[in-house]
Amino acid sequence: MNDSAARSNSISFKTEKAPATASRGMVVSNHPLASAAGAEILAAGGNAIDAAVATQFTLTVVEPMMIGLIGGGTAHIRTADGNHTIIDGMSAVPLSGHAEMYQPVPDGAPENYETIGQHNVYGPSSVAAPGSLLAWCLALERFGTMPLADIMEPAIRHASRGFRVTPYLHDCITTAAPDFLKDKLIADRYMPGGTPLKAGERLIQGDYADALRLIAQTGAAALHGGPLGAALAAHMKSAGGYVSEADLTTYQPRIREPIRTNYRGWEILGPPPPAASGIHIAQMLAILEGFDLRSLGFGSTDTCHLIAEVLRIAFADRAAGTGDPDFIKVPVEKIVSRAYADERRAAIDMAHSQKWGAGVMPGEGANTTHLTTADATGNVVASTQTINNLFGARYIVPGTGMIPNNYMHNFDPRPGRALSIAPGKRVTTSMSPMMALRDGKVRFALGLPGGKKIFPSAMQAIINVIDHGMSLQEAVEAPRIWTEGVALEVEGGIPQSVRDGLEARGHDVQVVPTVAGGMGAIGINPDGSLTGASCWRADGTPVGVSGGLARAGVRFVLESAKPKAN
Repeated sequence: MNDSAARSNSISFKTEKAPATASRGMVVSNHPLASAAGAEILAAGGNAIDAAVATQFTLTVVEPMMIGLIGGGTAHIRTADGNHTIIDGMSAVPLSGHAEMYQPVPDGAPENYETIGQHNVYGPSSVAAPGSLLAWCLALERFGTMPLADIMEPAIRHASRGFRVTPYLHDCITTAAPDFLKDKLIADRYMPGGTPLKAGERLIQGDYADALRLIAQTGAAALHGGPLGAALAAHMKSAGGYVSEADLTTYQPRIREPIRTNYRGWEILGPPPPAASGIHIAQMLAILEGFDLRSLGFGSTDTCHLIAEVLRIAFADRAAGTGDPDFIKVPVEKIVSRAYADERRAAIDMAHSQKWGAGVMPGEGANTTHLTTADATGNVVASTQTINNLFGARYIVPGTGMIPNNYMHNFDPRPGRALSIAPGKRVTTSMSPMMALRDGKVRFALGLPGGKKIFPSAMQAIINVIDHGMSLQEAVEAPRIWTEGVALEVEGGIPQSVRDGLEARGHDVQVVPTVAGGMGAIGINPDGSLTGASCWRADGTPVGVSGGLARAGVRFVLESAKPKAN
């Protein structure tokens, strides 16, 4: 089918944001001040890793509902020499944790991790051992070029001087308001006088600025063995939490090799287990490669049906066989194999949706943020970070300004399962800091927040570029769909005619405002220039750095003020 015919089968949509282009560096994050902080570091001579770490620290200030020092995350780093490194800083079960530490809700569905009293959802008892700060400092130490104190200066500035609340942050505060009222510190900060901070009001976090200054002086040890960690552990002990100083001093980030797969001549790289993203994106792409998605058209009933079916397959296998490889044997080879893809593809019925069971067995979470950075020398970073739910555990550790994660909500409170609780086990994540290569060179890198909806959305963006020929801006903003086995969620950009067609095939279609969160991406063009793109689902902003220093040997000569002779 020719291009015009393929386009005629595709639904249409308009992008809401404009991309940015630059020659020396690019930063894309879900807050303009954080993107500007990374660009500031690039302009000062830092590389993409320096910029990524600066952006992350600044995001803890301006996106406190999504990311924090007592959190976790996964970073995908491509260095100028062509090597790829995954830094796993995911949160882990405290050493005192055990499989029956919570009481699961009776007769809960397999995917329901709710517990009696919600002790794994909010408050100190929901906090897992953090890894984000250690992972950021490790990335800077191994791949960066600038001192930690310089990297942290923008974050400290915005915490101490304050910044203007965005409508997005206001909405998030309003959502969490009922739980904020249970903790005076977080209520006073975000709901002064009992009312959520309004868009345009200034948010100052003096105690958090002090915590950042301490880290700038002493490094990650301030939390992992120092006074910040002591304050956290003391509060945990007094308030029924499980994280101890031993958890903070024994935790170590893991260096992992990426999962690699080929798709229509492209090489796609993502994080390995305990992340579910790399293997299941590879799995879904292997199945979809047997269909001509370009001819079927973007957003068509056929294409949406296929995406829904491969998502159901991936989630069935994820629930059964994906977890922390230190605790279960994850059948990576089978999940990503072409033979298994052929088997699953042959069972797809184009006329009817199906209920899929797991085809693998093991050997024995929606509020996140993402950033992407790149520099002119070939360094690229895609990093996804979180404190799990909106505002994590929804309280502030006294004397520190820090909001902890509530990562224990991502573990199955029932024993004997792949995601059951065990001391030191790392949480399985859908984080998808992905990179796509042609001829060994990175052509684009992307990621987004959104819990279980992250890796399905990242996969759709990849096929938007490769199969549907979209620009990067179109790919990150295009309407998305999602399911993990029951309802099929579709964004409003999917037309009614397509929804009707999906209903006719047996899908329980539900229209939602958004599927997952704001995606950020950077494209590396053939001429070496960089394109940054962010979507309408968050405050995403690309900031590029172009220009540069004066040409070597050039000097400005002032003409003498003395009059010239005639």
